[in-house]
Amino acid sequence: MGSKNTSETPVGVIGAGSFGTAVSNILAEKNKRVLLYARSAEKVATINASRECAGHKIHDHIEVTNDLEYVGQSCNVIFPVVPSANFRSMMKELAPYLRPYHILIHGTKGFDLNIDRKKIDEQNPLSREHVRTMSEVIKEESSVVRVGCLAGPNLAREISDKKPAATVVASHFDEVIRVGQNLLRNDRFLIYGSNDLIGIELCGILKNIIAVGAGTIAGLELGENAKALFISRGLVEMVHIGKALGGNAQAFLSLAGVGDLMATSYSNLSRNFTVGNRLAKGETIDEIIASMEEVAEGVKTIEIINELAQTYGVRCPITETLHRVIKKEMTVNEAHRYLMKFPFRAEIDIV
Repeated sequence: MGSKNTSETPVGVIGAGSFGTAVSNILAEKNKRVLLYARSAEKVATINASRECAGHKIHDHIEVTNDLEYVGQSCNVIFPVVPSANFRSMMKELAPYLRPYHILIHGTKGFDLNIDRKKIDEQNPLSREHVRTMSEVIKEESSVVRVGCLAGPNLAREISDKKPAATVVASHFDEVIRVGQNLLRNDRFLIYGSNDLIGIELCGILKNIIAVGAGTIAGLELGENAKALFISRGLVEMVHIGKALGGNAQAFLSLAGVGDLMATSYSNLSRNFTVGNRLAKGETIDEIIASMEEVAEGVKTIEIINELAQTYGVRCPITETLHRVIKKEMTVNEAHRYLMKFPFRAEIDIV
């Protein structure tokens, strides 16, 4: 078994959703104190009473709190795992309690928009300067310097069920990677490292688009050949737009790229896959979002990437088509007939 962490300094996790809970349970196996933050006092009371969160038992070493000041002042290492739409506001609340010595390793696979949508038009199109990854939000909103992210094939339910898995800790700082590895690694959870922080973040964000599309193929029962075709073309599309946004093509061939893409594009445990599956069954995007307990980041990402692709002149036929489906300009069946006729380029060297 992995060595135990004998330090009494607690480790923090912000966000008591399925992945935040899974990360907390992993941390608690090697750390005597883990502080898990949930926003509402009611949720904290419910979790503490049942010792369950997101459908799973929580480790005895986990203390649940709704006090961000307590988390910030008690923990040197914090794992923020909240939806991208709430990430900046969370950081604004947490920032007064953070110092340069803190290490933050986030697990959020989405974009933050730092501009009012009303200000976007043909004269001022959406661009990379308007879009932030979560590591960029952390640095903008706090004094924290040592920042990293978690990305990989990390279906929360499988991790909570203690099935084998792996993730990538990415950071510009080797120390952050070592800390993440020491805190999280155990006999069934492997931790790889990467210094390509932005590239790894983009992998986790962009694969959600392809997972939505893969879900539609499953929903229409088009078969595994069609799904493999779609995912392979989706990977190429991820690389093209990822490079335009500052990512390194090599990242997309890693565990955080193709590995995460495979897991989320084939599993009913993936929220984004589920969105696509339900779209193919005839539900509207509004009905699906209203009924989901947790956020599927891919829906928001489709809209953002559709605009960014236009700004940078990158053709992203899969994203464009899914955007039309979500906007009810095309049915799922029409979308797949369109993509089967689309003149995709021959296989190219994406590296």
